Amino acid sequence: MTINLTVTQVLAGVGVLLALVMVWRAGSRRAKAAADTARAGARLLSLTGRVVVTAGVIVGVQWLVVTHGRDSTLLWVVLGLPALFSGYTLTKALTVTAVDGPRRRSDRR
Repeated sequence: MTINLTVTQVLAGVGVLLALVMVWRAGSRRAKAAADTARAGARLLSLTGRVVVTAGVIVGVQWLVVTHGRDSTLLWVVLGLPALFSGYTLTKALTVTAVDGPRRRSDRR
């Protein structure tokens, strides 16, 4: 039993195989992009959780010192230290130090 395929049938088979490979690659790229998005969402959720827990600890310590502490120096330290850390962090996050644009060969000095 011999199979005689015409040129049209061979080209149609190659086209079907090529289409299957392209669909498979597009699906794997889409899956990778979805995994990257999920990873970014998990990082954001993790960061949010750490921020909330840290803020809760700071507020708890401040509440204890304000309600039970009688020392004014301790009160200033407990209220001022977190303000200094947050001020430093916000200043560093919002300060633009340099803008790097595309460089050309003619821009060299």
